[in-house]
Amino acid sequence: MVALVQTVAYLGLEARSVEVQCQIAPGLPRFNLVGLPDKAVNESRERVHAALAAMGLALPPKRITINLSPADLPKEGSHYDLPIALALLAAMGVTDAEQIADFVAVGELALDGRIVPTPGVLLAALHASGADKGLICPAAQGGEARWASGIPIVAAPDLVSLLNHLKGTARLPDPVPGEVEAPARGPDLKQVKGQEVAKRALEIAAAGGHNLLMIGPPGAGKSLMAACLPGILPSLSPAEALEVSMVASVAGTLEEGRISRTRPFRSPHHSASMAALTGGGLRVRPGEVSLAHLGVLFLDELPEFQRAVLDSLRQPLETGSVDVARANAHVTYPARVQLIAAMNPCRCGYLGDPALGCSRAPRCGADYQAKVSGPLLDRIDLHVEVDPVSAADLALPPPSEGSAEVAARVAAARAVQVARLDGTGKTSNAQLDGDLLEAHATPDEAGRKLLMQAAEAMRLSARGYTRMLRVARTIADLAGSEGIGRIHVAEALSYRRVVGRS
Repeated sequence: MVALVQTVAYLGLEARSVEVQCQIAPGLPRFNLVGLPDKAVNESRERVHAALAAMGLALPPKRITINLSPADLPKEGSHYDLPIALALLAAMGVTDAEQIADFVAVGELALDGRIVPTPGVLLAALHASGADKGLICPAAQGGEARWASGIPIVAAPDLVSLLNHLKGTARLPDPVPGEVEAPARGPDLKQVKGQEVAKRALEIAAAGGHNLLMIGPPGAGKSLMAACLPGILPSLSPAEALEVSMVASVAGTLEEGRISRTRPFRSPHHSASMAALTGGGLRVRPGEVSLAHLGVLFLDELPEFQRAVLDSLRQPLETGSVDVARANAHVTYPARVQLIAAMNPCRCGYLGDPALGCSRAPRCGADYQAKVSGPLLDRIDLHVEVDPVSAADLALPPPSEGSAEVAARVAAARAVQVARLDGTGKTSNAQLDGDLLEAHATPDEAGRKLLMQAAEAMRLSARGYTRMLRVARTIADLAGSEGIGRIHVAEALSYRRVVGRS
């Protein structure tokens, strides 16, 4: 007899169908597992054996063969434990093979028969929904799976409870969707003393989804302002929240099925490797740039990152996705992020300060800034110098305008952009290109002349030219202007200080 159970294999944010086939045939006792399993899948034989023993069941003294079909697709992860156990139990006649044929099963087995969480349950649930099947998953992830509405979900704490549910002797409760977390409250812009130019640049970046680079001495407030950015960005839409949660599910960071409407904020240390930043590793997990999808990727101490690591961000910043190619897998993860970077002007941090600057100035500044490649800097729309904060600035009372007031203006500007780009698949000015850029970001005659003069003087690349048009469009939206005038272009150009070309 051959028993069949459906499960999935994960390739990026795609779940592919895998059929677990179990055959028990006469012969010498043996437990074979075939179909390109990795080490974790191979070890499931021991976990399944121990879990069945904990239930008081022994494997039949026959030749047991488990095939994971399609056999040419690599199988990775511990979520194959549960479907392998169910296929084996069906082949042994312990459970009804036809009943479990209507379900997709995922879950890891503990040695005592418990079903423990595994990454990717939300993707499996969405796949099961598309295939018009139910889902069997760990009880701890029932809330996560329930976000795929309209399908039966069986969230079982252990194998015994699952078998009793399938037989109808003890029904498991239906899981409820995980909670929607309230927006997290971070630092408020009222905590930032002075820095009006930098705060204005931060507002423009938030309103249009633009990348921002802040350059200034230590202690000027660069990291604080970056941490304030999520507080002025609009909340994720329901569709965006589900998309972000899918990435978190694959990464295994979606706790108890809780979905947040707050945009992600990731701040990796400058010692991060290329695989940590863009994704990779043995199982090709999403990197920081994908975990920050539809949110903020903050890179502090930008020149301290390895140059090759920083340059690996060029493609994701341009395309909004990252392709991770390995010998055994080719995976694409979404990576539409807003890059916020901060750096000191030189290694000592006090370039231009006659009292604190080092003796190697200005050469030290040029060498330090040259560690960041010109093509990466060209992808950053706004470059702003952050001035040092004096004791007199710190003694001033808090500013009257904080994150709430700025967030209201940002939300109004974003609403204009969403209405303008309705039906195009784009949501912000930072995504304008081609005909959309021509239709919505063409300045008036005075603005065009200024932009042409600046492009010649500053030697703007084609990418830099279009990015200035996008920033000018955002500045006009913040001002409530339908057209782009000379004043909007002038302000956009003031944030285009090109540094560190090499």
